[in-house]
Amino acid sequence: MKRIGIVGARTYTNKRKIKEFVFKLKQQFNDKVEIVSGGQPKGADGYAKKFALEFDMKYVEFPPRHYQYNQHCILEQNHYGKPYHITNFFDRNKQIAEYSDYIVAFIPNNYNSRGTLDTIEHAQKLKKKVVILD
Repeated sequence: MKRIGIVGARTYTNKRKIKEFVFKLKQQFNDKVEIVSGGQPKGADGYAKKFALEFDMKYVEFPPRHYQYNQHCILEQNHYGKPYHITNFFDRNKQIAEYSDYIVAFIPNNYNSRGTLDTIEHAQKLKKKVVILD
């Protein structure tokens, strides 16, 4: 099973590019791939979730601690619904990097996506393959 973390800017709008990427993963690996996301409803995370589910693929997510638990959360239900703190996002980024075998980041050209870059840094420290697409 390959775990592909798909992350990116919340402002990412090229849903066609993400759809094509997820579809190619489905064609290449069929049931031997799992899409991993950070659970953000907008941008790259939202599109990754939408298309993984649309293509009937395995999908899990690591929302920040202050989000509510949902059926796609990989961590236990009691992990969620906590008070908001900015570090919740950075903890989530590390979890995605640790859990995924590969990280694919969708970032628009000349856009500074701090959260996405944080996930990339964690993945690189762990010697994981990282691909950045615009």
